[in-house]
Amino acid sequence: MTARHPTPPTADADWWRSAVVYQVYVRSFADANGDGIGDLAGIRQHLPYLRDLGVDALWLTPFYTSPMIDGGYDVADYRDVDPSFGTLTDFEAMISEAHALGLRIIVDLVPNHTSSAHPWFVAALAAGPGSPERARYLFAEGRGEHGELPPNDWESIFGGPAWTRVEDGQWYLHLFDPAQPDLDWRNPEVRAEFEDILRFWLDRGVDGFRIDVAHGMIKAEGLPDVGFSTMTTGRRQVELLGKGRLPYFDQDEVHEIYRAWRPILDSYPGGRMAVAEAWAETPQRLARYIGPDELHQAFNFDFLDATWSAESFRKVIDTALAEAAIVGAPTTWVLSNHDEQRHVTRYGDGPEGLRRAR
Repeated sequence: MTARHPTPPTADADWWRSAVVYQVYVRSFADANGDGIGDLAGIRQHLPYLRDLGVDALWLTPFYTSPMIDGGYDVADYRDVDPSFGTLTDFEAMISEAHALGLRIIVDLVPNHTSSAHPWFVAALAAGPGSPERARYLFAEGRGEHGELPPNDWESIFGGPAWTRVEDGQWYLHLFDPAQPDLDWRNPEVRAEFEDILRFWLDRGVDGFRIDVAHGMIKAEGLPDVGFSTMTTGRRQVELLGKGRLPYFDQDEVHEIYRAWRPILDSYPGGRMAVAEAWAETPQRLARYIGPDELHQAFNFDFLDATWSAESFRKVIDTALAEAAIVGAPTTWVLSNHDEQRHVTRYGDGPEGLRRAR
């Protein structure tokens, strides 16, 4: 086992309650070797600059081995660095220097799905129906006389059906791109694998995890229909995100996963933390992801929809603080991220947008 890196700047276990976190989209942030692609060495070179900005922690988008069908959110190897970004040695050098400068490092974890190039999925396709290899993912028989129709009416967040048929006739679920097959989180092997992945990065000094699609890992038993689809009503199912219940999001059983993860995080010194990218239909359901036995924080996305007005900002702030008070957690304000327009653009672009964003 790799020796654990020293705890960064202080032993304050609650550092995340007031930290300023700067998202680094690795591919575009800084290119150290001149190949036109951002890399870990480029981030390392700019650590003093980020510190001088007043940043407390960096959140790195996925840098793992990946075909990059979805910007690295299609992971083929969760324990290695994609060659376009450097090596594991580069990562360890970067995090050591970040800690020496008083910066903490949060990494993206993508547990809902793997890449279709992941060895597990390659093995699942080769092994066939009913195999232990397929049981790691959500494969199902199709509807119709010959199984020619998808197993249910679920839609991909990216559009179109959430199911793709393979050569032997079964279908596999992908709530995002077909190159991102969903894992079956009721499978103990899947849970054990990700607990080991957590420890792998914690052993290398990682200070926290941003959990991608934290509300999505458990799907309702029996894979029931939503009851409407774009084809039948013109309404996309994703419109219910954060407003209503979908059988593939925010299932009660998902909290078992985080109750198993929290003791792992707590077993490491220095306040290792996790923040959920989670959507739920009510503040009360979102609050369930946060607490002493689950995750430390959940993103508050309301600023992304606020208009440039005191009234709009006041409503967002009052609502967010009331939601956070339910569980005594800090509000995790999101001004922009890789899925949304940057706030400079959102607030008018040009000199006006820059002035407002600042």
